Amino acid sequence: TKTECVAKLESLKESVAPATAVKIKADMPFGEWVEFWYENYSKPMLRPSSQRSYEDFIRLYIRPKLGSVPLNKLTMNDLQQFFNWMRKDGRTLHRESRGGGLSDNMVRNCHSLCRRALEKAVAERLIVKNPIEECKAPPIRRKEMHLLSREELQKLLIQARAEGYYEVFLLELTTGLRVGELMALQWDDLNFNTGELRIERQVYRTKEELLIQEPKTKASIRTVILPPPVVEALKEYKKTVSSQWMFPSPKKEDAPLAPAAASHRLSKILSHAGCKKVRFHDLRHVFATNALEHGMDVKTLSTVIGHVSSATTLNVYAHVTSDMQRQAAARIDRGIGKAEVAESTSIAKSMSTMTDFRPIRERKRRWGTGSLSKNQNGQWVGRYTITWPDGRLETRKVYAATEEECERLLAAMIADMKSEVAAEKERPTAENRAS
Repeated sequence: TKTECVAKLESLKESVAPATAVKIKADMPFGEWVEFWYENYSKPMLRPSSQRSYEDFIRLYIRPKLGSVPLNKLTMNDLQQFFNWMRKDGRTLHRESRGGGLSDNMVRNCHSLCRRALEKAVAERLIVKNPIEECKAPPIRRKEMHLLSREELQKLLIQARAEGYYEVFLLELTTGLRVGELMALQWDDLNFNTGELRIERQVYRTKEELLIQEPKTKASIRTVILPPPVVEALKEYKKTVSSQWMFPSPKKEDAPLAPAAASHRLSKILSHAGCKKVRFHDLRHVFATNALEHGMDVKTLSTVIGHVSSATTLNVYAHVTSDMQRQAAARIDRGIGKAEVAESTSIAKSMSTMTDFRPIRERKRRWGTGSLSKNQNGQWVGRYTITWPDGRLETRKVYAATEEECERLLAAMIADMKSEVAAEKERPTAENRAS
């Protein structure tokens, strides 16, 4: 019979499978199934950064809590309790500063991973029904957008020009590119005659290096048209750049500026200009909001910023489109009733004002005093590089909790390094000793 044949086929598969192979069966532990699904169906399609996230979900949360439950015994209640635990007490790192529970976004991502793994189990007929279907994932709560005012935008660009990053932020504010897309731009992507800018790659960092790949979605591969003044500004800027990258790294040859470096520079420029702190991604929101408020339709904006659909754009910028509807209603009312606009609300008047802000010149460190920076852990890092008599370069570092302490440790380290080099220079060579 067919039933006997299927049973014998499964027995045959197990007999010829390598000893180390995972035995795929309905009562296998859920943790093993998720691992198998990830390695064979999910991992090959993911970027390195996404692979790390999936592996962390499996290692830190799924394996410890659900790993031993048989796949065909896993219930909706098991999964719901698991997600509730993640929200209340699932955090393993930074519990003191961030609390015990994980963010709704983390729980939603883990929910999505489990859902897809179980959908594959249903497709493979290991289970009859996906138990996660009735589980509630945390709702999407969009973060509040932090937008810059017109005066703050002017101050940002003025300060950016003083610090040598004017073109970076000018292009961002007129295109709304993702920071990885902006950093991945090459000069060949821009047609100076037509103003067409082609976006077809993205840069992002793994733990080891910067990687450049195609964007995740087809919608992200697009062409935008730059305003003529921006094209002229980039044409002048190109004369100062000797790299294929539009915004090259100042530290590494033939490499783009890292997205994290651009975000760090934005933070410093905003601080110097006296503006409120925003993320680099918020500049994308600034562009989109301004575009909608000045008449760009949602479909066009969706194409320009690389959303998969206009529905995504409408969801993200619903507050702006609501304002546009109110303005449209007011215009209809004025057209019917011939009402006049109060001068105080005139867009032309508000747009004509200019700031009198003067840029703050960043204090440059004197040559020979090393460099100071902050690492990802919030520590201050002091660096100094010295040349030994044999031409060898050596860099040393000191770490401290405060800038003042780091300056003190750095000065002491530099003095020690200079003393060592001086002593090396005075030491007689083997040839001199022999003579």
